[in-house]
Amino acid sequence: MTANDMEFNEPWEIDSLIPSDLTSRLAEMGCVPGTEITKLYTAPGGDPIAFQIDTYILGLRKSEAQEIQIRPLRLLEN
Repeated sequence: MTANDMEFNEPWEIDSLIPSDLTSRLAEMGCVPGTEITKLYTAPGGDPIAFQIDTYILGLRKSEAQEIQIRPLRLLEN
């Protein structure tokens, strides 16, 4: 599943980045494995999409969001 397919306001965890020309750029913007990601809202036409990445908000195009593989958020165990 990719970040583009997420439901709104449900936290997930970044699993990996699909290798592409955008990989290093996404990593520089904080999209690294293990980071929490939440889909917040989209522009009226559906593109771009606003995500909360860890503690900040990042706007990505659908094509960029499709490069981010996600998995269910792992909760910390006591």
